[in-house]
Amino acid sequence: MPDKHCDFKIDYTQLTIYHESGTTDVRYPLVVSVPHAGRHFPPEFLQNTRLSENQLRGNEDLFVDELVEPVANQGIPVLRMNIARSFIDVNRDKIELDAKMFYDYPEDKIAIENNRCRFGLGLIHRIDVENHLIYDGLLSYAEVQERIKNVYDVYHKRLQQLINKCYKKFGFCCVLDCHSMPSKICKIIPESPHIDFCLGDLFSQSCPSEYTAFLQNSLTGRGYTATANVPYSGAFTTFNYCQPRKKIYTLQMEINREIYAKEDKRQKSADFQKVMADTSGVIYEFAKKILDF
Repeated sequence: MPDKHCDFKIDYTQLTIYHESGTTDVRYPLVVSVPHAGRHFPPEFLQNTRLSENQLRGNEDLFVDELVEPVANQGIPVLRMNIARSFIDVNRDKIELDAKMFYDYPEDKIAIENNRCRFGLGLIHRIDVENHLIYDGLLSYAEVQERIKNVYDVYHKRLQQLINKCYKKFGFCCVLDCHSMPSKICKIIPESPHIDFCLGDLFSQSCPSEYTAFLQNSLTGRGYTATANVPYSGAFTTFNYCQPRKKIYTLQMEINREIYAKEDKRQKSADFQKVMADTSGVIYEFAKKILDF
C-alpha cells in the first residue's frame, strides 16, 4: 500500500442511504434485506480510488434488488441498500477493519479489530473482485467512522425497526437476506458442480429447519438446484439478527449470477424475467407458509 494519504470528506446530505418498499401495509412476518446491490458511489470516493466505477461494481450483488422487488407488492417489507458495497459493506461487523489500510489507525484497537478483517473484503473493501487495490493511498480512520455513522448505522437502524414492526404485529419475524454469488464459486464445489441457489441458516442454527426445507423444495420444484449452507452458510446479518428464543429468525439466500445475468458485462440475460418471477414467487409462497408453521 502506498504511503500517500487519501484525505477526503463525503457530503452525506446528498446521499439517500436506502430504499424501502412494502413497509406501510405489512401483511407477513418476513423482512427481505438486500445489502449488497447498491449502485450509488459518492463522487468524493470515486475521485480517490484507483479503479473505474465499472470495476468497483464487480463487488456488488448484481440486480438482486430487482429480482426480489415484486414481493413488496404483496405486503412484504423490502429494504435495499443504495450505497455501493465497495464504499462500505453493511453485511460485515463494524470491527472488521484492516489496520494496514489506515495512516492513523488507533493502536489500542489493533488487537480487537485487525484479526477480524477477511481477505481484503471487510467492512471497508481493500480490493475489488479481481484483486486490484481500490485506494491510491492510506485512509483516515476518522473518515471511515463517518461512513459507519452516516451509512452503516442508518441502514441497520432501519432494518431493526422493520424487524420490530413485524415482531410486534405477528409475535415472530424472519429476515431473508438476499445476495448473489459468482458462478465460478459454484463451479468449484466438488460435491455439487452446479448450484443455482444457496440457502444459509448457519447450519440450522438461525431458523427452524422447516423454513430452509420449504424454500429448498420450492426452488427445486421450479427446476433449480438449491443447496443448504454450501458454499455459504450466512454472514453478519444472518448471525447478528437471529434470536431463535425470541422467535426472530434469519435466513440467507444466494443466487447464482449466471442464471439471470451476463456477469462480465454486468447485464441482464434473456432469463432475467423468469428468474425474477420465480425468485419473488418462491419468497411470496414462503411468506404465506411461515404463518402456518
